[in-house]
Amino acid sequence: MKKQNLQHIAIIGGGPGGLMLGLLLQHQGLPFTIYERGHKNIHKDRGGSLDIHDDSGQLALKQAGIFEVFRKYARFDGEDTRIVRKDGKILYDEDAEDEGSRPEIDRGKLCDIIVEQINPQHIKYGYKYENMKQLDNSHAELTFENGVKVITDLVIGADGAFSKIRPHLTDAMPEYTGISMIEMNSDENEHPDLLKFNKNGKVMALGGHQAILGQRNGDGRIMAYISFKMMYDTLDEYRNLSLDELKERLMHEFNDWGADLKKYIAYSYDDVKFRRIYKLPIGLTWETQKNMTLIGDAAHLMSPFAGEGVNMALHDAYLLAKAFHMYDDLTEILNSYEQQMFEIAKVHAQESQDNLAIFFSDNGAETMAQLFEEIA
Repeated sequence: MKKQNLQHIAIIGGGPGGLMLGLLLQHQGLPFTIYERGHKNIHKDRGGSLDIHDDSGQLALKQAGIFEVFRKYARFDGEDTRIVRKDGKILYDEDAEDEGSRPEIDRGKLCDIIVEQINPQHIKYGYKYENMKQLDNSHAELTFENGVKVITDLVIGADGAFSKIRPHLTDAMPEYTGISMIEMNSDENEHPDLLKFNKNGKVMALGGHQAILGQRNGDGRIMAYISFKMMYDTLDEYRNLSLDELKERLMHEFNDWGADLKKYIAYSYDDVKFRRIYKLPIGLTWETQKNMTLIGDAAHLMSPFAGEGVNMALHDAYLLAKAFHMYDDLTEILNSYEQQMFEIAKVHAQESQDNLAIFFSDNGAETMAQLFEEIA
């Protein structure tokens, strides 16, 4: 099929990657609809602070013409970085420069910036994908849980870690990495001592099979990911505890950690989330199909220990939109995009896996501090 003959492109998933792709396609005058299963204000409830990299995520923002808006809300002081040993000793301490290469922004604000530029008629909320049927004329019929059926020329899965579009392209399934996280939040205004310790950016406290990863958000929260090596079912034990019981158990688990680090647990309020960390096989590829592809975590789910997840999603959107601009044949567009994406994703997935191994090693803090010193 030729690009000019496309009548409809369906983007499944309205996270940062799906939204960015929609905006870039809108700039090219291509017909698309983003189908998001959540409600219209879903982005207010999504995630913490993200560092947006100059060689990936920022390229998409610039191509979309929203980089200056992004800079208005980005926190360049959010690049403050501390690496701390479990006993509280600071091994690496960096204050952000005025204009660094990886400023922070809250995930919800990033999504809002993109959404505001997209024609509202191109986003459908409350559309949870159910199944897809290939039709004889190279079209696909999508069915959503609300009963709506849509005929489309191209399906782009931007539907995250447990993508429902991915099985149409590959048998690969997400694998549990052996790491789980308990996301806890504290109010920086109520606990200025924790804010002083965390500073404006992030703290990586590492010790053996545990980690406390703190980050300041733009909404007055200090978020911490209390992280462990653990068996798959163990996280459910924590999930079933009350907040007081959870704090008591975690304080016991981290009883030999420094006093400043234990404040991330002690000061937290009842906004707690439980996350298992998954990954797809490193170097995952598939044969290019005539009317579907994947972007973001749907294509190359990796652990968060290199900060590449959202950046890869934005960069995927950038690469796919660039392929639409360069080529006319749809198969050529998809193949060009996928070959570039596969190569880049493999590198970053390996980096994420290597960092995971360092984070949860016996000398993780020392090793990570040395790496940051070498980069600096």
